[in-house]
Amino acid sequence: MPVIDLIAGARPNFMKIASIIGAISSRKRNGGRLDYRLVHTGQHYHEEMSARFFAQLGIPDPDVNLDAGSGSQAEQTARIMTRYERLLLSRKSELCLVVGDVTSTLACSITAQKLHVPVAHVEAGIRSDDWSMPEEINRIVTDSITNYFFTTSENANRNLCRSGVAADRIFFVGNTMIDTLLANMERLRPPAFWKELGLKAGNYFILTLHRPTNVDDAARLRTMLLAVAEGCRDLPVIFPVHPRTAITLRTLKDLPSSLKVVEPQPYLEFNYLAKYSKAVITDSGGITEETTVMGVPCMTLRDSTERPETVTIGTNELLGTDPSRLKPALDRLYSGSWKKGAIPEKWDGKAGGRIVVELERLLNSSSRK
Repeated sequence: MPVIDLIAGARPNFMKIASIIGAISSRKRNGGRLDYRLVHTGQHYHEEMSARFFAQLGIPDPDVNLDAGSGSQAEQTARIMTRYERLLLSRKSELCLVVGDVTSTLACSITAQKLHVPVAHVEAGIRSDDWSMPEEINRIVTDSITNYFFTTSENANRNLCRSGVAADRIFFVGNTMIDTLLANMERLRPPAFWKELGLKAGNYFILTLHRPTNVDDAARLRTMLLAVAEGCRDLPVIFPVHPRTAITLRTLKDLPSSLKVVEPQPYLEFNYLAKYSKAVITDSGGITEETTVMGVPCMTLRDSTERPETVTIGTNELLGTDPSRLKPALDRLYSGSWKKGAIPEKWDGKAGGRIVVELERLLNSSSRK
């Protein structure tokens, strides 16, 4: 039975890998011929970003934890590569499956290819065209050495074709993160502070910020937060603070009382907050996909996005990084003129199953050669 490595290292990976694990397990119970080894690189070591996500999403304990820990991107990349190389040299897998665009994605792809282990990339082909983002570099490098490309959109398919990838190596399967959201929609639950803050559906906003452009400079972050509070018209703004953002936030004083700073939230609690918010304001990419499926207005504080379908089809709008653009957008929201949006093709909860079917076929055909 072929065994593939499933690589998970950071919070977004966990949500994307969960449905693939579920699909492999389901097919095995019905005679499927594929097994997996779950490799946690340890890139995210915060309890809220790792262990609790595994528990909430029903992800089993990792078969291997590389314990990469903290450090610069170069330090993390080096530790993940050397430790994953050691694993492959001792117990080689049939294929390395990576998801998304984090450091672990890049590091394990390179390591696998150098040891002649083929690579499959889930969420391949997305591009922001912003090389100042580490994630964009990770995407480009990973896709340049990938064997099999699993995509979330026709836009990603076009990006890959333009870069010279053969059409028979591209598989338009949908979005595994949406698989996880739909599978857990009935399990979403309010956080402990819901009643304490007097929150009710539609009477608060969610804010997430972690991009260096938005959070590393204290004066810029302060200006952004003041613009958010003003535009939200004194409604509570729930602000789960990313560890990177927390460093700068600690230097700021006298922030608006409507800004409610909380710890990073577990999966079920965060998506409950998002589902029942008046709107989400963010510089994340993945959150814009979730809000699109939930039909929640979303405002992205970035100058580009690797998920344009959330703008052209979904509920998201790309506002840019100028804080002055927030108020007009929020005024439109309050006036009731925000677009309703729709759900992109194949974001239907079945992407993990499609991926596993293709992997079984691909590994079966390669074993016959």
